[in-house]
Amino acid sequence: MPVPWFLLSLALGRSPVVFSLERLVEPEDTAYCSPGLSCHLWDGDMLCLPGNIVPAPGPVLVPTHLQTELVLRCHQETDCNLCVSVAVRLAVRGHWEEAEDEEKFGGAADRGLEEPRNASLQAQVLLSFQAYPTTRCVLLEVQVPAAALVQPGHSVGSVVFDCFEAALGGEMRIWSYTQPRYQKELNLTQQLPALPWLSVSADGEDVRLVLNVSEEQHFGLSLYWNQVQGPPKPWWNRNLTGPQTITLNHTDLVPCLCIQVWPLEPDSVRTDMCPFREDPHARRNLWRAARLRLLSPRSWRLDAPCSLRAQAALCWQALGGGPCQPLVPLLPWENVTVNEAREFPLLKGHPNLCVQVSSWEKLQLQECLWADSLGPLKDDVLLVEKRGPQDSRSLCALEPGGCTSLPSRASTRAAHLGEQLLLDLQSGQCLQLWDDDLGALWACPMDKYIHKRWALVWLACLLFAAVLFLLLLLKKDHVKGWLRLLKQDVRSGATTRGRAALLLYSADDAGFERLVGVLASALCQLPLRVAVDLWSRRELSAQGPLAWFHAQRLQTLQEGGMVVLLFSPGAVALCSEWLQDPAPAPGPHGPHDAFAASLSCVLPDFLQGRAPGRYVGACFDRLLHPDAVPALFRTVPLFSLPSQLPDFLGALQGPCTRRPRRLGERAEKVARALQQALDSCVQTPTAPGPGRRMGPEAGDQT
Repeated sequence: MPVPWFLLSLALGRSPVVFSLERLVEPEDTAYCSPGLSCHLWDGDMLCLPGNIVPAPGPVLVPTHLQTELVLRCHQETDCNLCVSVAVRLAVRGHWEEAEDEEKFGGAADRGLEEPRNASLQAQVLLSFQAYPTTRCVLLEVQVPAAALVQPGHSVGSVVFDCFEAALGGEMRIWSYTQPRYQKELNLTQQLPALPWLSVSADGEDVRLVLNVSEEQHFGLSLYWNQVQGPPKPWWNRNLTGPQTITLNHTDLVPCLCIQVWPLEPDSVRTDMCPFREDPHARRNLWRAARLRLLSPRSWRLDAPCSLRAQAALCWQALGGGPCQPLVPLLPWENVTVNEAREFPLLKGHPNLCVQVSSWEKLQLQECLWADSLGPLKDDVLLVEKRGPQDSRSLCALEPGGCTSLPSRASTRAAHLGEQLLLDLQSGQCLQLWDDDLGALWACPMDKYIHKRWALVWLACLLFAAVLFLLLLLKKDHVKGWLRLLKQDVRSGATTRGRAALLLYSADDAGFERLVGVLASALCQLPLRVAVDLWSRRELSAQGPLAWFHAQRLQTLQEGGMVVLLFSPGAVALCSEWLQDPAPAPGPHGPHDAFAASLSCVLPDFLQGRAPGRYVGACFDRLLHPDAVPALFRTVPLFSLPSQLPDFLGALQGPCTRRPRRLGERAEKVARALQQALDSCVQTPTAPGPGRRMGPEAGDQT
C-alpha cells in the first residue's frame, strides 16, 4: 500500500535543503546502463536461488561496488512510495586462454582465437533485496563490447535498477552477484529512515513515548516483548488518535521491549523500533524481573520477559549464613534457556540446596527453591564423596573455608565430629542427594551433636534456677516489691515488643493506599510490629517484591505472627485470575506491588491447608462485601472493618491477650482513625496509585 504523503514528508524532511529525493514517474521497474554497455531487465521477479561458484575459463564480468539511493516513486502528486535505487559497478576479470603451442596448431589456432577476442562479453547480474516484510530478486542481462575487454581489471561501467519499494524505519539488505559465479556476492545492510513523529524521551523516573501527529490521524500502537525463543509476546495494545503521549515506568523497560506503530488503514505498513536494546538500565531491570521457579521436586525454570545468556549451578547454603558454595566442578555450570523447564540430576531435594544463575561470570540470581516446600534451612553438613580409578574414594565436608577432608585434625566443626559423621554415613543416617560415577553428595544432620553439647549447660542453668528459687522463698517478704517491679518491667517489655503482623494489599489507587497506611499506623499503637510494603519502598526497589515478601513472611511466621490479606476489588480480581490460571502472564504491576508477587506463595498455603493459624483476611465496609472474597480465602477468619474491629484485633494479638476491656478501648481508638480515612476514600475520587501509571495521558481517544 502506498505510504501517505504526510508520513513521507515527516520522515524525510520538509525542507529541500535538509533532504531532497528524486521522484520517479515510471510505474514499473526499469534498468539502465552507463554509456558503452547494453542491459536488459527480465520481466517478473526471479527465485532467490544462489548459483554455484565455478572457475572462470576466460574473461568474466564481476560486481566491484554496490551503492543505494533513496528515491520516491509517485503515482500521483501526493501518492508516493519510498523506493531504493541500486547501482552496481562492473569490471572484467581474467584473460582468454592462449594456445600452449602455436607451432602445433598453426594458423588454425590463430583463427580460432581471433573470433572470441573480437566477440562481446555477456553476463547476468542478480540483485536480491530483503526488508521486512518484502523479499525480491531481479535479473539483469548486461552485454560488454569487445573493446572493453582489452584491459582486464578496469571498470567497464555500471548498471542501475529502479527500484525496490521499502517501509519506513526498517532495515534492508541487498546483495549482488553475476552468473556464472566465481566468488562470493557483494552485500550491503542499511537502515531506512524512521518516523520522527514517534520519539522516546526520559523524564525523571518515567519514560515518555511521544506521537507528534495531527489530530485527524488514527494509529495503532503496540508494545511487545521481542523474544528470540518463540513468537513476540504482546504486552499493551491501543488504537489512538494523535497527538498522544504514553508514559511508562522506568522499571518496565527491558532490552526486548519493542514498539510497533501503524496507520489504521487496510494493508498498512507497520513500523517497529526496539530503542532499549543497549540500555544498561533496561538490562538491570531484566535481571530484576527474572524469577527462578520450582516446577517439581527435580525440575525448575527461569522466567524472564527477554532472552538471557546465563548459566546455572547448584550451591549449598549453610544455616549460619555466609555465601552459598557452588557444587562445581562436581555438578558443573549448565547453559540456561529462559521460560523452559530444566532438570537437576538429584535423587532428593533439600532446603539448603539453592540455584545460582550467573551471566558473564557475574552472579545475578540466587534462590533456595526447596525452602518453601521443605521448610527453612537445616543445620546439616554436606559430605562430598569423590570417586577415582580402581574404586578409590575420598570424603570431605563442605564448610565456609572449603572442603575439609575426613578424618582430619583441622580446627573446624566438621573435623571435630569427623569420626561421628563417618559412622552416621555408614549407618544410613545421612540423606543421599546425588549419585554419579564421579561421586556423590550426602546431607548429614548436626542437631543431635549440638543437643549433646548443650545438655550440661541446660543442667547447670536448671540447678542455678532451683537455688535462686530457694533463696527467694527464704526472703519472700523482702523481694515482693522487687518481684512486682520486675513483673511490670516484663509486661512492659512484652507489650513494647508486640506480635508481628504482615499486611498484604493490592494498590488499587492512592485513596486505598492512604487507608492501608492509616490502618498500619493505628495497629502500631496497640502495639503490634507491622510490616507493610508501603513503608519499605527502598527495600522493594533493591530486592524486588518477591524477595522482600519471602523475607518478611519467613520472619513473621517464625516469630508466631500473622499474615493479613486486605481484600479490595483489585485484590479479588488478581486472586480470581490466579485461581483460573496458576501461571498468569506478567501484567502491568508496579515495582512495589508485593501483593501480586506474593500470590505464587500464598495460594499454595491455602490449597495445601497450611493457611489456618497463619493468615487472616479483612475487607473494609462499603468498599467490598465479604461474600465477594473467593471461597478459598474464606477458610481463615475474615473480618469487615471497622465493624468487626475488636475481633480482628483479638485475632492479631492471639490468645495471650489479657484484658478484654483494654482491648475494647484500643479498638475504639483504631476505629475512629480508620473511619475518617474510610469516609475520605469513599467520598473523594482518587488518582491512580504508584505502579498503575502505564497508559495514555489526558487526550487519549481509544
